[in-house]
Amino acid sequence: MERQAVVSSNLASVGYDPGSETLEVEFNNGSVYQYYNVPQFMYERLMEAGSMGNFLNTQIKGSYAYSQV
Repeated sequence: MERQAVVSSNLASVGYDPGSETLEVEFNNGSVYQYYNVPQFMYERLMEAGSMGNFLNTQIKGSYAYSQV
């Protein structure tokens, strides 16, 4: 999946595949996680969030299944 670099204190890059509704997040420490069945509007809200790390922690983590890549 292709990711785009983001300006965040926690995240390095973010990608999204609308076909499978998979959100892929690379953290600044180099770890990469995929979150499954994430609606596109949630991806868009993440990308527009004032704090992407906070949004990920409060709206994505704990709400969607994930795995480390």
